[in-house]
Amino acid sequence: MEFRDTTDEATWRREIRDFLKTNLPGDIRGKGGLFARPQGSGPWETWRKALAERGWLAPAWPKEYGGAGMGVMDQFILNEEFAKERAPQIGGLGVMMLGPTLIEHGTEEQKREHLPRILAGEESWCQGYSEPGAGSDLASLQTRAVRDGDDFVINGQKIWTSVAHFADYCFLLARTDPDAPKHRGITYFLVDMKSPGITVQPLVNMTGSHDFNEVFFEDVRVPARNVVGEVDRGWYVGTTTLDFERSSIGTAVGNRQQIEDYAGWLRENRRAVGEARYESLRTRWADRATEVQVATMLAYRVISMQAAGQIPNSEASVAKLFGSELSQRIANTAMQMLGMQGAVRQADAPFDGNVPESYLGGVSQTIAGGTSEIQRNIIATRGLGLPRG
Repeated sequence: MEFRDTTDEATWRREIRDFLKTNLPGDIRGKGGLFARPQGSGPWETWRKALAERGWLAPAWPKEYGGAGMGVMDQFILNEEFAKERAPQIGGLGVMMLGPTLIEHGTEEQKREHLPRILAGEESWCQGYSEPGAGSDLASLQTRAVRDGDDFVINGQKIWTSVAHFADYCFLLARTDPDAPKHRGITYFLVDMKSPGITVQPLVNMTGSHDFNEVFFEDVRVPARNVVGEVDRGWYVGTTTLDFERSSIGTAVGNRQQIEDYAGWLRENRRAVGEARYESLRTRWADRATEVQVATMLAYRVISMQAAGQIPNSEASVAKLFGSELSQRIANTAMQMLGMQGAVRQADAPFDGNVPESYLGGVSQTIAGGTSEIQRNIIATRGLGLPRG
């Protein structure tokens, strides 16, 4: 693993920094995160256009489809510099997951119909994978799709479907052959969320926000041309999508920024906190800072493997497991530091009242993208070669 930039990488890093200084609107500087579509007009549209002109909305996509055709190291540097500036990236699941899957498995008609609209911010997507009885064991899904002439008729339920309440389309896995082994007989569909028979119901999380939904499909007709890849072989298309999701790197920079913010507050409020508590909290933040350096090294390990043409497997699980549990420890330490103020969510509270939301929201970190239990199983069996069962 090489820690220093090559000459070309250093030049690329400077180009990104210069771009951010010149083009990132002040109104959205510091927003960070990944947005499924521009949040209205004004600075958001200006920012989207600036990214689109350079292919940076979808840096991994080939240039012929509107991307930048970047290699994995160039993407990593781009993501790292964006995270350092807390610059929002626009695109959501359409850019990160569906687009690369269509480029790999889709028909030319599917690519022409959807890829330009995703980049233009005219389509947003949700993911129809998890079900009440098929979360970590996704291959147990029971949503059915039955061929009827030129259509498939879909019946079933999906759950924990992020942004389904405003998504235009859903990429969905459904069982087309109930007699086949569970990893076979599954097909990958593109479903218009305005289709008759789709009902979206909100799932409000413990922070009081609404991102998740449950989605019901009742005799929903989907044209056969909306199948991606081969019928009954959608599991392999779906795992391509998951590969893109799990190779995403960037949490470490955000965690480091959080620690710097919290440690800065502690220094500024040393007198109010009291010397004994100050020393105790200072030691805890030193532990978190050490851990975030470990998370950074794990991220470098994954990207170094990808740059060498290798496929991270247990290594990606190690990075995901450590990073998600570290996010929870950071939020927990922040709550301990603030004491009773850590329960206040009003704007005049420390950090605009966001600490308790981070603490509550952190619960999902070890569930989304594969639970900690699943990650530990992968590390044990694929990384350490331990037997199952």
